[in-house]
Amino acid sequence: MLTFNLPWIFICLPLPLLAYYFLSPKQQPQLAALKVANNSAFPNAHESVVNKSSRNLILSAIVWLLLVVASAQPMWIGEPVASPTQARELILAVDLSASMQEDDMKLNGRYVDRLTMVKSVVKDFIAKRKGDRIGLILFADNAYVQAPLTFDLTTVQTLLDESFLGLVGQRTAIGEAIGLAVKRFDNKENSNRVLVLLTDGENTAGAITPEQAMELAIAKEVTIYTIGVGSSQNKQFGFFNRASGVDEKSLTKIALATKGKFFKATDSDELEKIYEQLDNLEKIESNEQTLRPQKALFYWPLIGALIMSLLMMVLMINWERR
Repeated sequence: MLTFNLPWIFICLPLPLLAYYFLSPKQQPQLAALKVANNSAFPNAHESVVNKSSRNLILSAIVWLLLVVASAQPMWIGEPVASPTQARELILAVDLSASMQEDDMKLNGRYVDRLTMVKSVVKDFIAKRKGDRIGLILFADNAYVQAPLTFDLTTVQTLLDESFLGLVGQRTAIGEAIGLAVKRFDNKENSNRVLVLLTDGENTAGAITPEQAMELAIAKEVTIYTIGVGSSQNKQFGFFNRASGVDEKSLTKIALATKGKFFKATDSDELEKIYEQLDNLEKIESNEQTLRPQKALFYWPLIGALIMSLLMMVLMINWERR
């Protein structure tokens, strides 16, 4: 249905009539004199002036009506749409340390660095999180909140795409990433608090150890799913051996202690399977909400007023040239 956000503005509609009423008595003598002069000197002039005035009066009234309607902010309210409030609070903590640059991950049949593979697969995972609030933490020497918990999945994906290795340092502060994530969760009783930690698992920095952060997560009932990204076997590049393994023992300990699970991802297929398992996390069902989509319509009468104003200007210019 059609509704207006500011319907009281319609009281302004009679303002031009009031202005004309209070101004017209003062102009009557002048108009009468002009009428006599025009009739005597130019028989057709009065008729032309009257036609022009009537036309301008009608166009002005239409413009004023359209402006008032636009100012009242017309809205089109759609049919009610049921929206069940089932949600998770899920934070992605992504490692940007130097070790994530090892190109030991298979993506579409070729080797890429660990971060590139994570970005490629996480994109689909984020897109499927409809109804969940997603946050993004990037960590290396320190941990930083790149995106707070939000329903804006597009922004979260964009911020992840724009991240790069070395953005926040070279080392790996897993403890600080976990501690920061725990602090960012809201204290809601009807919401699952889940942290997905993507790293090679070798803690080398930070003022808080992974064990201390793990205890904090247990106290706040935060479930941590750890994903070890990287090949456990070294990959040979010419005469050099550059790959580093995954600290599976540490990541498994953190996951089990917080009622989560440890996953190992050595290629894109394995990481996709991991996210399919994460999709089975229990959701929270609560009272159903009814939403009615709204669409702003103010620009239509505003465009109409602009067109009518331009038409008046064109007609006035043509009349002056005659």
